[in-house]
Amino acid sequence: MPNVTRAISTVVRGNVYNPGTSQAEAELISDFRQIPTKATLTLKILKPPDRLRNKPRLILPRMTTQRLVSLAEVRQHDKEDDIWVVVDGEVYDMTGFAPDHPGGAEIIYQYAGQDASEPYNEVHSASLIRKHLGKTGYVGMFDTSSVSAVPQQTNSTPATSEQAEAISITEPSLNDIINLDDFEKAASRTLSKKAWAYISGASNDCITRDANQQMLRRIWLRPAVMRNVSNVDMTTTLFGCRLSMPVYISPTGAVKMAGPGGEVAQAKAAAAAGIIQCISTPSSYPRDEILASTPQHAFFQLYVNKDRAKSEDAIRQVTASGTVKAIFVTVDCPVISKREADERVKADASTATVASKSSGLISSGTQDKKGSGLVRQNSSFIDSTFNWDDTPWLRSITNVPLVVKGIQRWEDAVLAVRWKYDGIVVSNHGGRAADTGPPAIITLLEIRRNCPQVFGSIKVLVDGGFRRGSDVLKAICLGASAVGIGRPFMYAVNYGQEGVEHLASILQDEVKTAMQLSGMTHLAREAHPSYVNTAEIEPLVYGVYDSALQLLDEAKARL
Repeated sequence: MPNVTRAISTVVRGNVYNPGTSQAEAELISDFRQIPTKATLTLKILKPPDRLRNKPRLILPRMTTQRLVSLAEVRQHDKEDDIWVVVDGEVYDMTGFAPDHPGGAEIIYQYAGQDASEPYNEVHSASLIRKHLGKTGYVGMFDTSSVSAVPQQTNSTPATSEQAEAISITEPSLNDIINLDDFEKAASRTLSKKAWAYISGASNDCITRDANQQMLRRIWLRPAVMRNVSNVDMTTTLFGCRLSMPVYISPTGAVKMAGPGGEVAQAKAAAAAGIIQCISTPSSYPRDEILASTPQHAFFQLYVNKDRAKSEDAIRQVTASGTVKAIFVTVDCPVISKREADERVKADASTATVASKSSGLISSGTQDKKGSGLVRQNSSFIDSTFNWDDTPWLRSITNVPLVVKGIQRWEDAVLAVRWKYDGIVVSNHGGRAADTGPPAIITLLEIRRNCPQVFGSIKVLVDGGFRRGSDVLKAICLGASAVGIGRPFMYAVNYGQEGVEHLASILQDEVKTAMQLSGMTHLAREAHPSYVNTAEIEPLVYGVYDSALQLLDEAKARL
């Protein structure tokens, strides 16, 4: 920075520096560059005494003494009614928080009196624990010098070999990723076993998960030719949000499992790509940090908490800024389904001897009776009593549009209209709800067959199995207002914000090309069932007439 005398000390961020030092100079230049051109800048200049004029030095701010907590003391707090844990070198008292932990108390009990940094950082951002506990739960800094006095186990674990194997595998260059399946293949090779099981897994035998994609492939396009398709428009408006294409990022919890950027990377990429992200209740980052990364608009997905007051607080928090334009209320998983891949890996599989060896806090993990899969830990707070009669309660909290996420039969679509919801998401939770439940596109056809008036009454969204731009086109032609995509956008976080933007770019190009090859120029105006042939899967679509025949057969059988 020019014209700064080396003997002058300057106040920056509350700290007093001598600009002659390289550290201070770098920070000053960094701060000055961020000041707007027309901003008024006030510096407090402190003139040093004569004896210091020729001795440039860094004047450190006064530090507050923090308590150092030894390893032996941490280990004393390892009971259910007295729990301390170490996270990133800081000691927290989790006793009061454990019963209310969104991921369940068991995972906290498992690491009582230990260093939980490694499992914590795999799922959560560093700032999340401070947001939840604040000053009340903070005990002090962990004294690393106390570790050497305690014997440490040196057991070799399966996780160690897995980590070594993961390091040796290099992920493909982003330039080599040319479709959504490529992101999945890359993730299968580079993610930890726990992360892969959590993201890719589904209920029981994964039949519905796989059928979501299979049914879309059995729908055929009916292209129109001899059309001028040199220019196409695939933009749309969803709950007041202008989107570059009818696609949004479906809510998925603990996105940091896929990459350190987590939901923040998705939010920034969604804003850059002109689409929209739906933020999940059990997110890795504090919601205000995610919303700050996508200042224009976002959706919020709500799992209703057993403690309804917490759901009310969450809704009011996310809607206060005006950024959240709709609340998606998830209803297809009132209880957690059996996720076998997740249960086999278990939540503590990344370290069979848990925690950080460098901290010296080592003990063998335990498992609750239901298994300690990440999904169970991340969803134990969900209220299974939530029902249609609770709609007035939701309406009393907010005026933003309410969307029922998880419709799997036409009758519930009709009920959503009757209860005056603003939209529905036809979804089976990506195959994570009831296994052998209907594939999402089949349910969309079921609504079209049995209650087509729903499409004119509320917004109808759909998610589950969409991997191509042509899949998106098919859903829009069958009446959907937009398509949600979950797992692929999570796999893309493995490449950070750039990866998520790359995925969105691939989709935009595929939707555009599919429109042109089908003879369409304006998606919102021209999309129509006549552009698709669903004959191959129509026999799988449930209808009122089918149920009447079934009742007749049952009556005959009783005669």
